[in-house]
Parts: sequence; C-alpha cells; structure tokens
Amino acid sequence: MSIGSDLREEPHKADQTHGKGVLWSLDLIPYVLSTLDAFVIILACVGGGIGYHVVTGTPIPNLLPCCAVGLMASFIYILRMSGIGYYDLPDSAKPGVEITQILVCWFSTGILLAFFAFLLKVGGNYSRGAFVTFYFIAPVGLLAVRKFTKLNLALAVTRGGIRRLDVVLVGDHRELAALGPRDRLALLGATDVKEFRLSGDADPGERLAADKTTFGAVGDFIRRNNCREVLLVLPWNDDARIDFVREHLKNLPVSARLLPDSHIRSLSNFVSSARQRVLAVEVQRAPLSAAERFVKRSMDVVVASVALALLFPILILTGVAIKLDSEGPIIFRQRRKGFNGKEFVMLKFRTMRVQEDGPVVVQATREDPRVTSIGRVLRGASIDELPQLFNVLKGEMSLIGPRPHALAHDSYFEKILEDYAFRHHVKPGLTGWAQCNGSRGATPTVEDVAERVRLDLWYVNNWSLWLDIQILIKTFFEVARKRNAY
Repeated sequence: MSIGSDLREEPHKADQTHGKGVLWSLDLIPYVLSTLDAFVIILACVGGGIGYHVVTGTPIPNLLPCCAVGLMASFIYILRMSGIGYYDLPDSAKPGVEITQILVCWFSTGILLAFFAFLLKVGGNYSRGAFVTFYFIAPVGLLAVRKFTKLNLALAVTRGGIRRLDVVLVGDHRELAALGPRDRLALLGATDVKEFRLSGDADPGERLAADKTTFGAVGDFIRRNNCREVLLVLPWNDDARIDFVREHLKNLPVSARLLPDSHIRSLSNFVSSARQRVLAVEVQRAPLSAAERFVKRSMDVVVASVALALLFPILILTGVAIKLDSEGPIIFRQRRKGFNGKEFVMLKFRTMRVQEDGPVVVQATREDPRVTSIGRVLRGASIDELPQLFNVLKGEMSLIGPRPHALAHDSYFEKILEDYAFRHHVKPGLTGWAQCNGSRGATPTVEDVAERVRLDLWYVNNWSLWLDIQILIKTFFEVARKRNAY
C-alpha cells in the first residue's frame, strides 16, 4: 500500500533526509483510511447480497439497493469514527487494533440502518437475509483492513516515511533527548518532526537571548510551511520558561499544547495502551478549525464576487471622479499586516493628496486638509474601501475581521498593548465587530486603540458564521450613520 506525497519541502531535500522511499502525506492519510473502510463496507454489502442469494438458490436481484445501503452504512460509520479521531494521527499509527471501538460502532450503525429502513419504508427493496449476511461480514473486513493499515503505517514510521510538516516540536534539550521513538509515535503519530531546541545555557541573559533567536526561527518556519500546531516539551515545573514560551506564541495563529515531561511520562506509562489518550495541556488554541476556515473562505469568495459584479458601475464612476478631481493615481496602495503577521498591499480608492506608506503615517482627522473634495464623499460613504474586495478574492483579507492598520501604527500599538498581536490570528477584514460597535476611524488615544483591540479579540474568540452574517447586516446601518467617518 502506498500513498502519494504532498510535501511542502522540495523532493530532493526529502530524499536526502530519508533516502528510503516516498514520504506519506499526513493530510491524505485520514482520507485514504476512510476510503478503504467505505470500500470494505460497500463490497461487503454487495458481496453479501450476491452470496446470500447464491447459497439460497434464489435469483440475484437488482444490486442498486445493495449499493445504496452500503453507501448509507459507510457514511454513518465513517462520520461516527471520524468524530473520535479514529482516522487521524497519532491514533491511526498506534499499535493494536481498536476491536471494541470498531465492533460497537459497526453494530450500532446496523441498528441505525434498520431504523431508517423502517422509517422510510424501503425494507421491501432489500432482502433481510442479505442484510443479516452483510451485517456480520462487514466487521470482519473492517478489522482486517485496520490491521493491514496499522502494519503499513508502522512500517512507514520505522523507515521514516511519515513526516509531520504541520507540527513543530519546541522543547528543552534534555526533554527532547528523552523522547524515544515509541514516545514520539504515541505523542506525535510520527518519529520525524521538525525540532527547535531551546538553550541550555546556565547564564540567564545568554539563555534568554538564544531563546528569542530560536523563536524567531520557529515563527519563520511556521509561516513558510503553514504549520498548524506547536508541541512543547518542557519541564512542567519550569514556570519562567513556560511563561516565556506563551508570550512568544501570541504572535503565531497556531494551537499550542504542552506535552507531558519525562517525569509525568514515567508516572503514567502512557505508551502501554494503544487506545489511551495522551494527557496534554492546551496553552493556546487555534483561532479557527480547518472546517471553519473553509466555511469562512467560501462565504468570502461568494459574497465578494457578487458584490463586485453588482458594484462594478460604481467602481468605474468612482475611478473617473477621482481622476477628474485631483492629480494622482486612482488606487492608493499601502502595506498592511495580515494573517500570521504576513505583509500584503491593501487597496483603497485614493481620497487624499498624500500617499504615506513609510515609518510615519499620520491618521486622518476631521476636516483634514489633505482629503480631496471627492475623497470626503467617498470616506463618508466608505466607498473608498470597496477595492479591498479584490484583496478578499486574493485571500489576503476576509469580509469580516479586525481592520488592518498601517505598518507604522502596528509597530507602535504592539509596544503599548500586550494582546495586540492576537489580532493577526485571523485574516484582517473589510469590516469587523469593532467597527459595528462604534470603534471606527482614527484612534487618537491609547484608550481608543485598547477598546478596538478588546472588540477584535472578542470576535476572534467567538467567531461563528452567524456572527459574520450579523456583522455584515450591521455594517450597512453603520455606514448609513456615518459615525466617525471622515
């Protein structure tokens, strides 16, 4: 059995690292395992139906009902098993087949199928004898395929064929050295994970400087490889270093877990059971799950595309008006920080005679003489922000999120507000929860900035699709009020 690679590193680098074959794709493993289970269930359903009718000497009927039952059974089974992480690493790579889990899930799936057949009155199209045969054949196949995949995953781990590029391991040099192959498999689902070792220097000043450099490299690696999680291996009694790590993780939109140190592992003997859950402390949660990011991105693309199509005449007329009103480009471009602190160029209709994008950017004020005649109208109606719909389509921004600030302002706000960096845990938005609650426009005082950050962080921690829809609706009323728009 082989699974195609989906590497984020160049192939020749992977070959130099392993030299023993193709790397298994971590992202594809759950899909391949669930597809194998679906194939077994459907094959058992069709094969059981044919076998039953052959043994009983009755004509083989239309097999479409068998396929339909098999599809329904596989959907219910895979959905339930996915919910408990059955197909994910490290569970799928641990030794030992989960016999009880498989049998309980399968037989309860059969009960659900019988209930749906009764409820929908479709039992007459499918032989009860064929169903009973299928009911008892399928778990044998599911257990066999699980054993087969376990052996192949174990072989891949032994050969270094599973490499988790979505995870970064950061830890004390002694704790990392104490992690054996079995420990890594139980904790990480793989033996090959990118490691960053913190300093072991006895001098506190030297150690702090080295650790800051290490976390700079951690951030660069996470951004470059789009990592999802940071796993920490630190002594649980080292409060100072744990606090240091938590502080530096604020800038990274990833989940972070503190794994058991060597002392805790020796007490729990956690590797003795393949089904035992590993104790880990959540230091920082991920802002949005993969499913939530997909939903949010889908909404962004659909709404932004429709909005651009409907507002296209307004965009053209606005561009003409700007060109006739004053000299300069129609579009104003300014660098901003987006998701994970990555810089991007934000687009706006030009509303001022200056185009500041340097170490000093002066915020617009009421009756600001730098604002052009047409610019005052555009800013009041927020039409100047419409080109950012292109930023949304490019994936640099979202419809809803914390409003991005100029780089000069970001640098200043990060120094005076401890939690400011959390705003970069989601994509910046065309509008946001802060703007719908009156925190719009300039931020002349520290209190103004702090209030905006408080509202932005509430949004990050409480995101839902319904909340985004509410903000979109409230934005129309806020634009009509023209509060703090100048």
